[in-house]
Amino acid sequence: MPHHLLTISHHVARITLHHPPANVLNLSVLKELELVFNEVEEDEYVRVVIVTGTGRFFCAGADIHELAHLTTLHSGSEFAVRGQSLLSRIERSEKPVLVAINGTCVGGGLELALACHIRVAAAGALLGLPEIKLGLIPGFGGTQRLPRVVGASKAAEMILTGESLSAEEALRIGLVSRVVPPHELVAQAEAIAALITARGKTAVEAALHAIRGGLDIPLSEGLTREAELFSRLCVTPDKKEAVQAFLEKRQPRLAETDA
Repeated sequence: MPHHLLTISHHVARITLHHPPANVLNLSVLKELELVFNEVEEDEYVRVVIVTGTGRFFCAGADIHELAHLTTLHSGSEFAVRGQSLLSRIERSEKPVLVAINGTCVGGGLELALACHIRVAAAGALLGLPEIKLGLIPGFGGTQRLPRVVGASKAAEMILTGESLSAEEALRIGLVSRVVPPHELVAQAEAIAALITARGKTAVEAALHAIRGGLDIPLSEGLTREAELFSRLCVTPDKKEAVQAFLEKRQPRLAETDA
């Protein structure tokens, strides 16, 4: 039985983790996620992806039973690299990936959320990286992405103590962009997705490329990349139409949003 549910409508693909009771990321789930992300990346109709979970958990991370069998350097490295590869693909996606954190989001679950471009959490959700309590460290990119999001000091506190944060605290430190009532979570994520799909596809891809790539290079290189992408957009039909529509006080007619 699949451990995910995929629905596509209005240019938005929704991937729902469905592996009761805690939506853990075992090897089978990782393989399925690789396949489903292949599918949505290749589907030209899909403009935005939303990832969420079912039940009380968004994702409780790796399967403890599988972790117990990682007893060699090779098996440990192979497991970490498998997860890192998938999450890096998500992070590098040309399509914006939103995560709607419906419940507890810890370990590999938070690492999955960190790889997504926009994070929205339900009030009451808990977020953390508790691997230190198992004598481990995050292995799917958590030690690298979390400091880039919340700063080295707060990341070190979270990783070294293994303690979780409330969704409200996660909002305060910038780990998530908004916290909403649980019953509004999916609707809020879909509203953000709708705003994105209403923009020109080329501009969205360029913006995502500039934001994502700029995190790993010096500011001077990031500014050069931004200027290059900006200049390419200046000659697109979408830019011409959007500017003209603004001047004429009407909604733009962007060809890329009508596909």
